[in-house]
Amino acid sequence: MLYTLKRHPVPMEATLRDCLVLTYALPRETLEPLLPPGLSLDCFGDFGFLAIAVVQADHLRPAFLPPACGRSFVLAGYRIFTKFRTPQGRTLRGLFILRSDTDDRRMVTFGNLLTHYHYHLCAASFARSAKDLQINITTPDGFGDLFVRANLRTEGFLPVHSPFKTARDARRFAGPLPYTFDYEPQTNSIVVIKGVRPNWNPTLVAPEVSRCTFFDREPFRGARPMLASAFYVHDIPYRWERGRRFSLKEVSP
Repeated sequence: MLYTLKRHPVPMEATLRDCLVLTYALPRETLEPLLPPGLSLDCFGDFGFLAIAVVQADHLRPAFLPPACGRSFVLAGYRIFTKFRTPQGRTLRGLFILRSDTDDRRMVTFGNLLTHYHYHLCAASFARSAKDLQINITTPDGFGDLFVRANLRTEGFLPVHSPFKTARDARRFAGPLPYTFDYEPQTNSIVVIKGVRPNWNPTLVAPEVSRCTFFDREPFRGARPMLASAFYVHDIPYRWERGRRFSLKEVSP
């Protein structure tokens, strides 16, 4: 019954000191095979989306503990935009996580014990100045290497080939989604984790992505992911609620 530990049994809190989210548009046929039962691809036009979120998190801890008991670390997560229909017929928009990289060894251990987020240890540097943000991540397996620089001084713009017509479209669709979804194969269930934040006012930035090896392997090789948007936020209190499990046997097709 150890798999029941991965249902996010404890509410967690942290401060997102710096957060850069790169959202890429890909053909739906590339992303759909990566989803577990119960989830469907959340599309905008003819595209599905994969987001790379890189976060400098401070004082992550169980919600009942003070900030001094928390841990600070860098986290990079690779997530697909998805939808889940509850047994009550409500459609939730959220994210399904393919991979997570962190520079904190304890986060790897406990993250893989308590989630299905596939944590890997990495080396990471996360430097912010008044002018720009620079992120450098290297991984032992080479699958999560990332180097990106974003100008923070001026408001950015949408990439030329973005499927979003306006920044407002990008914010509404690719902005922070309230839910994260796990699949529990032992019970054929979806575990839903709700994220809560008091405010979220992202700034559109124009990043320079010099290296992103995640797209160098199958099934992304040859798929030509297009950067659709890039947003930056900072100093956001964040809380993850306890996970809720929904049996897919109760969900209407």
